Amino acid sequence: MKIGSRTIKTAIGTPIAISIAQLLGLTNFVSAGILTILCIQPSRKRSVLSAWHRFLACVTASIFSIIFFELMGYNPIVVGVMLACFIPVTVLLKVTPGIATSSVIILNLYSSEGISLSFLTDQFLLIIVGIGTGLLVNLYMPSLEKNLNQKQEELENKFQAILFEIALYIRDRNDKWDGEELTTCENLLQEAETLVSLDKENHLLRSKHPYHDYFTMRRKQFDLLQKMLPLVSRLPNTDSISIQIADFFEKLSNAVHPGNTAILYLEELKRLRETFNAEDLPETREEFETRANLFRLLHEIEDYLILKKKFKASDVSEKRKIKKTGTN
Repeated sequence: MKIGSRTIKTAIGTPIAISIAQLLGLTNFVSAGILTILCIQPSRKRSVLSAWHRFLACVTASIFSIIFFELMGYNPIVVGVMLACFIPVTVLLKVTPGIATSSVIILNLYSSEGISLSFLTDQFLLIIVGIGTGLLVNLYMPSLEKNLNQKQEELENKFQAILFEIALYIRDRNDKWDGEELTTCENLLQEAETLVSLDKENHLLRSKHPYHDYFTMRRKQFDLLQKMLPLVSRLPNTDSISIQIADFFEKLSNAVHPGNTAILYLEELKRLRETFNAEDLPETREEFETRANLFRLLHEIEDYLILKKKFKASDVSEKRKIKKTGTN
């Protein structure tokens, strides 16, 4: 069983918060540990927002507790009435994540059966210790660079397989491919996009992420690959142009990586299109439909390569040494 970083941070932060609260002689010092547990979040940005939401909710809860308990008494019915009023206020202030945290303070104040200035100060320090410890512990976030790089490599391998299978199908109608790579690519893209979003939240002062544009580009390319498949299935395997397109797809399959020399393949595609235009006009309906499918397929391939040409791969490609001369 793998222990996650949040589990480790919770295990470290909780006893630290309780120990600090004990050293300060705070009442209900165990509550500091509860506050810390509630503040551990999966990213730095969420941690900071969570700390602010919980702090504001706790302060608001203290004010409500003073008003309701001191004026209406200390009994369970008052707690229910107060919560019925307090929760809508947290929604209005957009601090609903702090409801659970503030409930700890509310119950502490309720159990005191008499709110004094010293007890309020005690609870305020409890809030600072619990939330502050959670925030400090959560400032450490493990790097997701390795995971993102792994997703990138896996995705490129699947792209290579898809392009190669397309080449095989065009050349000799190989229909043994089960399309498993398509499902895998979709899953990899979703996982990578989630990781990029999480990693962006771990860098409070950085608005751009080096992998964001890369996976966005690959997502668009993947959509184009899916559009190509039905077109490929309609191509005749005896047509000379089809064989040249198969060879072109095979070249692309051998050159999938983060580098950015797609212009080389666009030039080759241009020559392929010129060959296509020099062919005799179709004479039968079948030849006409084949020519139309070829035209659409060349257009999709061109869009696929243009996406890569426009992609600014400087941040990503610096992290990996590219030895190949081509890309797609």
